[in-house]
Amino acid sequence: MATKRIIPDADFGQIIIRSRRTACNITMRAKQDGLHVTVPPYSFLNKIMEAIEKFRKPLLESWVKNTPEAFNLDYRIDTPCFRLRLEQSGLKCFTLKQAEEGIILYCPKQTDFASEATQKLIKNAIIRGLKKAASAYLPPLLEALSKRYNLPFKRVKITGSKSRWGSCSAVKSINLSCYLMLLPPRLMDYVLLHELAHTREMNHGPKFWELMNELTEGQAKSLRAELKKFRTIF
Repeated sequence: MATKRIIPDADFGQIIIRSRRTACNITMRAKQDGLHVTVPPYSFLNKIMEAIEKFRKPLLESWVKNTPEAFNLDYRIDTPCFRLRLEQSGLKCFTLKQAEEGIILYCPKQTDFASEATQKLIKNAIIRGLKKAASAYLPPLLEALSKRYNLPFKRVKITGSKSRWGSCSAVKSINLSCYLMLLPPRLMDYVLLHELAHTREMNHGPKFWELMNELTEGQAKSLRAELKKFRTIF
């Protein structure tokens, strides 16, 4: 059975240690909320901390690099499929508005950008904007790809998932993350084709990858590798 321990840390804020029955080695990954460590069962804490100290410097550099930029009036998202900027206004509430050049998040004049509550509010507003844009953009694109490659699906739902780009159920219902809007078009298409391929092949066996290569002109594995390395700006 997996266990979880949380240890305060001066650099990462916290270290989250999880034991996993299938783990053979200690693995570490710096995320926004701290350093996540997966260890084999019955690992001794002193050995875990020794391993962390050995890689602390590069892990900390990675963590700092991937820490999201604080929101202020200079904040921008400018990707091929989604554009957003912040702008000051006389309005009393934070307000999203669709403009010709993208989405504008209007902020009240007295906004305290140093406030943690404000940062959270802005983040949630941007996620709402992403979901709205994704709901308008992704289903028609999925439908077009479905018809082009004769891979019908039952329904599509836009989610706020950060852990999965998409999923497909046994009844051919597809979930797509709104964060797909931040991907380059080729990777967005890859994810949609990946989920559509699951309407025919539900596992990731040889037949699935044969189908994916047909759909991507032999680029399935290279696109998959590129997607794994991709880090969104938000």
